[in-house]
Amino acid sequence: MADPRVMGIVNVTPDSFSDGGRLSSVEAAIAHGLRLVDQGAALLDIGGESTRPGAEPVPEADEMARVVPVIEGLRRRWPGPISIDTMKPAVARAAVASGATMWNDVTALGFAPESLATAAGLGCDVVLMHMQGEPRTMQAAPHYDDVVAEVTAWLAARAEAAVAAGVARDRIWLDPGIGFGKTVQHNLALTAHLDRLGAPGFPVLYGASRKRTIQSIDPTAAEPSDRLGGSLALALEAARNGAAVIRVHDVRETVQALAVQAAVASMGGSAASSPRSGRRPR
Repeated sequence: MADPRVMGIVNVTPDSFSDGGRLSSVEAAIAHGLRLVDQGAALLDIGGESTRPGAEPVPEADEMARVVPVIEGLRRRWPGPISIDTMKPAVARAAVASGATMWNDVTALGFAPESLATAAGLGCDVVLMHMQGEPRTMQAAPHYDDVVAEVTAWLAARAEAAVAAGVARDRIWLDPGIGFGKTVQHNLALTAHLDRLGAPGFPVLYGASRKRTIQSIDPTAAEPSDRLGGSLALALEAARNGAAVIRVHDVRETVQALAVQAAVASMGGSAASSPRSGRRPR
């Protein structure tokens, strides 16, 4: 099992569910990204459009204006992997031209007819995420007969579609889409059986940081900032179940939790290990 590394979230959006508006300036976003690197982030994920439940679409030009200067600024200061969190092919092209090395797409390259071909042409790593529905309506009434089997099969099919379009197999990552068209029970089942998601041979990226699933378990955690404990618990379970990358807001705390888990495992416990190794996105 590859040991998990931590991806730090840099939201350049006014309406993100957790930190919307906090990084409204390019300088603030760059500084935040570099802080996350100092805290142990091995990758950074830059997003310019909120995909929280009920979120409204952002015009392509606005999204580019938000993310491109941040990616350019980070790339001048840091050589590590930078991901662009977008569903729009044009934004992905602009981001990769500015220094991004990964396309993180919540629609699994299904948003536009040219998405698959664009990913193949860019030659970057690609994260294919599962979402039932679309952001504005995805939490209305999510339903599955067997959430683990259905999400696993759907992602495997999308991965094969990407390969058929020309995306290199070793560039593909899978994300179960915690909180994207799923109830709390769906999210917990996917976390508990994350090892099945990667069974087709693709590494798994997992993101449950500060999500509402935690509030569903602990009703006192009404604010995203109140969900650190739950975020860490889910991150540790994801690591135990084979996640290759864990996407989080709270980098320092997650890196520390994974390091302690690794130290315990080295004494004969579970197979989890250091949070800083594993396959490195290019």
